[in-house]
Amino acid sequence: MEEELKIFILVWFSAIISVTYCYYFTPKIKTRFIRLVSVLRVCALFLVLPMFLTTIHFSFTIAFFLSGLVVAKLILFAFEKGPLFLVPPNVFHFICFACFPIKLQKSTNLENHNHFHKWFFTVKFFILSALLLQVYDYRQYLPPIFLLGLYSLHLYLELEISLTLIKFLVTVTLGCDLEAQFNEPYLATSLHDFWGHRWNLMVSETLKLPVYLPIGKWRVNSSEWDMLLGIFATFLVSGVAHEIMFFYLMREKPTWEVSWFFVLHGVCTAAEVAVKRKTKLVQRWPVNPAVSRLVTVGFVFVFFPPQPVRNGLMERFTSETLFLINFFKHKVLILLGFFTSF
Repeated sequence: MEEELKIFILVWFSAIISVTYCYYFTPKIKTRFIRLVSVLRVCALFLVLPMFLTTIHFSFTIAFFLSGLVVAKLILFAFEKGPLFLVPPNVFHFICFACFPIKLQKSTNLENHNHFHKWFFTVKFFILSALLLQVYDYRQYLPPIFLLGLYSLHLYLELEISLTLIKFLVTVTLGCDLEAQFNEPYLATSLHDFWGHRWNLMVSETLKLPVYLPIGKWRVNSSEWDMLLGIFATFLVSGVAHEIMFFYLMREKPTWEVSWFFVLHGVCTAAEVAVKRKTKLVQRWPVNPAVSRLVTVGFVFVFFPPQPVRNGLMERFTSETLFLINFFKHKVLILLGFFTSF
């Protein structure tokens, strides 16, 4: 683990140098095509970096942050668009907004939610550390469907807790208000609400500029068809990106199950939006929110791609989580013992 941690630090060091290069060098290029070429060299490096790591957590972090979000942000930056073109006033801000899945909070309507989110974060952390991780000691006695539910809950909680900690550290360091990456996805009342307004909002925002919005310029038949096509195209691109992500984690030939998962949700989300707009069913026969939330989350859960479970990825993920907790706990105890000895 010590060797893996050293490689992880070196990867981040090379990423910071590369992003700094883009900050100082790319804006000086006047030709858009040459600007794009200048950032594509960095993007090619970021697409390779996850292959240097073997643990799921470290590989996922590099693949998600650098190979996924940063690549998209830098390409938009080359075209003078996206979050990197408007936000960063200096190189330190540029590095933070490029390398981390964060976004400035523009809406004041989220203040009450953020206040609620602060204390509820403690509850989620307790669920993950004190309850969920302890259940894995008895995983051999659990039914497969129940174990799949635990895996899904664990994945969500660990992802939200990690991103919330990053958001908190960047907020304290930069002194600016940042939007939350998750908005209680288990309260979603529809697929459109789940994917568009609650789940991993930074990814949705990143895909909106290069995929969803340009579809409106094509003018297929009407603005409504443009919107539906944009929704489907966004899910299709997201599916391919997730397929690459799972390749980084499993290092196996893609089966495209993950891509089909997002294609299915793209079709269903577009159909859901179209039906609501055409028939006004929600206004005529409103569904109880508890029922719609159960159906929405159940739909996402039931069609969860079986590949990560079948290939043992989720079992490795949970085992790594327990190992990393013990590893860093041991390091912290060593540091505390070192400082208290003086």
